[in-house]
Amino acid sequence: MTAAALAKKLEKQTTQVILVESESIGTVGVGEATLPHIRFFNTALGIDESEFMRETQATFKLGIEFVDWGKLGQRYIHPFGDFGESDSSVDFYQHWLMLNQKGQAGSLGEYAFGIVAAQHNKFQLPQSGKTSLQRSFGYAYQFDSGLYAKFLSKFAQSLGAKRIEGKVVHTNIDNNSGNINGIQLENGQQVNADLFVDCSGFRGVLIEEALQSGYQDWSQWLPCNRAVAVPCENRGDLTPYTRSTAKEAGWIWRIPLQHRTGNGHVYWNEFISDQQATDALLQNLESPALADPKQLFFKTGRRNHFWKNNVVAIGLAAGFLEPLESTSIHLIQEGITALLEMFPHSEDVSKSATPANTLRTDTAETTAFKINENDVNEYNERMSLQYERVRDFLLLHYVANERTDSDMWRYFREMTLPLSLQEKIDAWTRRAYIQNYEFGAFLPPSWVAVMLGQNLIPQHYDPRADKTQIQHLGQNAQAMRQDIAQAVKNCMTHEDFLKAYGAASNTVPLRA
Repeated sequence: MTAAALAKKLEKQTTQVILVESESIGTVGVGEATLPHIRFFNTALGIDESEFMRETQATFKLGIEFVDWGKLGQRYIHPFGDFGESDSSVDFYQHWLMLNQKGQAGSLGEYAFGIVAAQHNKFQLPQSGKTSLQRSFGYAYQFDSGLYAKFLSKFAQSLGAKRIEGKVVHTNIDNNSGNINGIQLENGQQVNADLFVDCSGFRGVLIEEALQSGYQDWSQWLPCNRAVAVPCENRGDLTPYTRSTAKEAGWIWRIPLQHRTGNGHVYWNEFISDQQATDALLQNLESPALADPKQLFFKTGRRNHFWKNNVVAIGLAAGFLEPLESTSIHLIQEGITALLEMFPHSEDVSKSATPANTLRTDTAETTAFKINENDVNEYNERMSLQYERVRDFLLLHYVANERTDSDMWRYFREMTLPLSLQEKIDAWTRRAYIQNYEFGAFLPPSWVAVMLGQNLIPQHYDPRADKTQIQHLGQNAQAMRQDIAQAVKNCMTHEDFLKAYGAASNTVPLRA
C-alpha cells in the first residue's frame, strides 16, 4: 500500500521509490476485512473497483455483526453510515431515544439501510438519485490480503517503483544525525536512500531494532494477545458483512470472500490454552477447513515514535490493536495519508555544503529532501490520536458487557478505563452526547451503534428533540422503516450484484 501510494504521488518526478521485500519472509496475512476509507484510498490511486474486486476475490461489506457481546443471546450490526434522517437540529438517534422511551421507536437498526440490507443478504451501491436513506450508508470490502498486496505491488511497479528481492541484515546509521543512510541485504547488496518507510511488521527492523523508538504496551486495556486463523469452504449465502462472535476468553471472526471464508479466534491466553482456542475455532467452522490453523502472537500497543529521524513506521511496525473492527488496514492507510500530506519537499543544495538536517538523494547531487521537525511532530501527534481513539473504541466493546459466564468478561467490567474513554461513556450515559473528532476512524454513528447495541442506554436525550411533536416523529419514523424495507426488497442479492457489477472472479465459484 505504501509503495503504491508513494509511486503515485511521486509519478513523473526524479525521486525513486524502491520496494525491498523478501518472498521467504511470511506475512500475518489475515487482514481480510476493511473500513469504508479504503475505497477512497483505491480511488485516489486510480484503481478500478470491479477489477480490484476480481483480482482480490473481494466481497462487499456493509458492517460487522456482533453476536453475544453485550450479553449471551444478543446480536446487533455496526453499520457503515448513519441512522435515519433528521429534519431538525439534532441527530435522528436523539429522536429515536425519545420515541424509544415511549415505546414507539422499533429497533434502531430498522432505520439504517445498510443494516436491513445486510440482514437480507442484499446489496446495492449508494444511490445518489434516490432518497437520502439509500445514499446515507457506506460500504467497505472483504478481500484476500495476500492478493491485494500482489495487486498493489504490480501497480506500484507500473508507476516506476523498483522492487528488490532480499532480506535486510544490517543498517548503516550516520553518527552525527542519527539517520539511516542505507540498508545491507543478505546477498551483500547495499541500498541507500534518504527516507525509509518501515513495513517490517512486529519486529520493526528500522524503527525499533535500529532506531530504538520504544513501545507503549497497552495490554492492560487490550489484553487479548494471541490468535489462531484458518480458512474454510464457502457455504450458504455470501453475506455482505463480517461476523464477530464473543466467546469465553475472546472472540471468533467470520469473513466471507468469493473463494473461501476466513475464520479466526482472538483470545487471551490467561483464560484459555492455545489448543483449547484452536479446538474452539475448528468446532465453530461451518464447512471443512482448507488449510492447517495458523498461530499468531502479538502485544497490543504502539511505538513511542511513528516517525523518528528519517524512518516512518507503517502497519504492524507502528503498532497493533487486535483485529476487532477491522482497523489494521485502516491504520496503515491513515499512516500513509499523513505521510503524503507531510512528505518532505526537495531543495537545491550544494553537495559540499549540505545542511545538517537535510537528507541527500542518490538521483541528483544538487537535490535533497528536507525533513521539517514540525512535520515530524505533527505526524506523531496525529497518529497517536488515531491509535488512542481506535483503542478506546475497541475497548468499549469489551467493557460494555453484562456477561457473567467467564472471568475475562468480569475482568473488563471491573477495569479502570483510560480517561478519554471514561469521559466518552459518561457523556453518553448522562445525556446521549458523542464528541465528533477531526482525527479518528469512527464517527458518532459508530459509537451509537455499539453503545446501544451493547445496552448502554442514556438517562436523557438532547432536550432539543422535544421541539418536534411526538406524533410527527412517529409518523416519520414509520415512513422511514417502510421506505428502507421496500428499497431493500428491490435490491439484488449480494452474490448476484457481484456478478452483475463485474466484480466476481471467473476463476472460482462464489460458493462451494
